[in-house]
Amino acid sequence: MLHCMRTTVRLDEELMAEVKRLAASRRMTLTAVLDEALREMLARRTPQEPVEPPELPTFAGRGLQPGVDLDDTAALLELMERPHDPA
Repeated sequence: MLHCMRTTVRLDEELMAEVKRLAASRRMTLTAVLDEALREMLARRTPQEPVEPPELPTFAGRGLQPGVDLDDTAALLELMERPHDPA
């Protein structure tokens, strides 16, 4: 059974236009073109030693702010790109 995940990526406008043209010329969906490209890139990698995940820094703060929904990626992106008020 194939499980698909929906996600948001940000692509350069010119790259996206080229991908759309390629998809149209091959009569493929954008998803199919991106799947194929990513699978080809991953197949070309050379095997590497397992890498320990880095220790992520933590910062003091006020915790999760009211109105922030960690499951809403579009809202999180909008929040992160909003100018910060130093007050």
